[in-house]
Amino acid sequence: MIRGMIFALFGIYALLAVPLRSYMQPLIIMGVIPFGVIGAMVGHLIIDMPLNFLSLLGIIALSGVVVNDSIILVDFINKSKSKMSMLDSVLNAGSARFRAILLTSLTTFIGLLPIMLETSLQARFLIPMAASLAFGILFTTVVTLLLIPCLYVILEDIQSLLFRKRATENSLPQVS
Repeated sequence: MIRGMIFALFGIYALLAVPLRSYMQPLIIMGVIPFGVIGAMVGHLIIDMPLNFLSLLGIIALSGVVVNDSIILVDFINKSKSKMSMLDSVLNAGSARFRAILLTSLTTFIGLLPIMLETSLQARFLIPMAASLAFGILFTTVVTLLLIPCLYVILEDIQSLLFRKRATENSLPQVS
C-alpha cells in the first residue's frame, strides 16, 4: 500500500512537472495532499467510522483528485503573471477561480453523499472509500484557496532571493 502511494505521488509529480516546466510548482500543487489525508481522517471521526483498507484506497485516490483545484490556481497565476505583477496575479487567481473551485468540490462531495448515506449491505463496502474522498475534498478546498497562493508567493520570493544572490556572487571580482 505504501509503495502504491509513493508510486502514485511520483506519477502525479512527473505528470505535473512536464506541462508546468518547473520542478517546484508541482510540489506547491501537491502541498494540499497531506491536508486531504487529514480531512479524510477527520471525516471518519465525524461519521464515527474506523479507518480500514478501503479508506486507505480512498485516500490514495484522493491524492489525485485534490490536486485539480491547485492546478487550476497555479495555471491561472502562470498565465496572468506576464500581464500584471505577481502579487496581483495571485490575488486575481484566487478571486477569479474561487467559484469554479468551490463548485467543483461541492458537487463532488454532494455526488458522494448518496453512497455515504446508503444503508444496504452492498454499499457498506464502499462507504469508507466514499467518506475518505468526500471529506478530504471538502477540507482541501478551503486549504487550497488559502495555501496555494501563499506557497506560490513564497516560492517566488525564494527564487528572487536566490537569483539576487547568484547575481551578486557573479559580479564580485575573482581573487586569484
